[in-house]
Amino acid sequence: MKYDFDNIVDRRNTGSLKWDKYAGRDILPMWVADMDFRCPPQVIEALHQHVNHGIFGYSAVQGELIKVVVDRLKLLYDWDVDPHWIVWLPGLVPGLNLACRCTGGEGDEVACFVPAYPPFLIAPKLSRQTLKSVPLSRGDNRFYMDPEKFKQALNSRTKLCVICNPHNPVGREYRAEELKAIVEICLENDIVVCSDEIHCDLILDDINHVPTALLSEEIAQNTITLLAPSKTFNIPGLNCGLAVISNDQIRQKFSRLRRDHLPDCNVLGLIAARAAYQHGEDWRRQLIKYLRRNRDLIAEFIKNEIPLLSMDHIEATYLAWVDVSLLNEADPIRFFENAGVGLSDGRDYEGPGYVRLNFGCPQKVLLQALEKMKQAVAKKIETSVTSVAK
Repeated sequence: MKYDFDNIVDRRNTGSLKWDKYAGRDILPMWVADMDFRCPPQVIEALHQHVNHGIFGYSAVQGELIKVVVDRLKLLYDWDVDPHWIVWLPGLVPGLNLACRCTGGEGDEVACFVPAYPPFLIAPKLSRQTLKSVPLSRGDNRFYMDPEKFKQALNSRTKLCVICNPHNPVGREYRAEELKAIVEICLENDIVVCSDEIHCDLILDDINHVPTALLSEEIAQNTITLLAPSKTFNIPGLNCGLAVISNDQIRQKFSRLRRDHLPDCNVLGLIAARAAYQHGEDWRRQLIKYLRRNRDLIAEFIKNEIPLLSMDHIEATYLAWVDVSLLNEADPIRFFENAGVGLSDGRDYEGPGYVRLNFGCPQKVLLQALEKMKQAVAKKIETSVTSVAK
């Protein structure tokens, strides 16, 4: 079956966080990380069947869903996961907070490579801990984790290191040797690793995702892996995710904190997860091809049509990390909103001078946004030239 990712679905006035932010304004929302594509029809059908059943009692994770997840991880990553290692979560962000609480205490530190997804930066504070930001290094037109810089940032109070792979927002898929260099330092310093791999099924280049926990058995015993179907199958509003934790002691503490502080997964989220993982693979493969074309379109458009902007190659995710520092705009978000495009502010990720652009949308919409950005930058250049001439 061929899926139509060019179809434009009107999301205005539907309670969409992404679109309602700009309600009543002529601004294309390209900010928060949900896509403007309908999710797989098999997911929609499964949800319809449950809605028609008409009862929405408390949810329980069914054995078939667990089997589907275990089989999928084996098929895609050759990862043998014991079903007992899985802890179900009402989304990935709660998992970040639990990871902080189950590995450290008040006043301890959480190391995080920045720029990073804003909840990474907030989670330590919510647990009365301190964030230790470790800036990514950049060379050969890509960001990377520098082991020496990481070592220097650590101290005896660092109890957790949060890694995002693929990395939101810079779009890197870290290779095994890169990950190993960092997580072995964590092992040497008794620092637990929380590996956010929510975008792992959205690799755009011809490279394989390597789960952090697969690097070695010792590393697996020191790793909390966070996963979810939400980004891949565009169902983030259904709040369903999972942690894979092979270490019994860490998992038991994590699970206890989950029971004490979090609700169970949404029943519709569990149904959607099962349908997506079980029947959505063909949809996902077609999505990857479409996102790859969008990624290439942005790269070429910015390179050839929008002077003052630049971006590195995006290996994974549907998020472009665009360098706008040459614009010399104190508030680049307002600048582009005035042009009719809503983006995410790099400052919220500890990445000033950048904006994040979500290209998970029909190509026609993406082109409209890029044209608006092009016109805004061209007008700024023209105004600057005129001002200098005077």
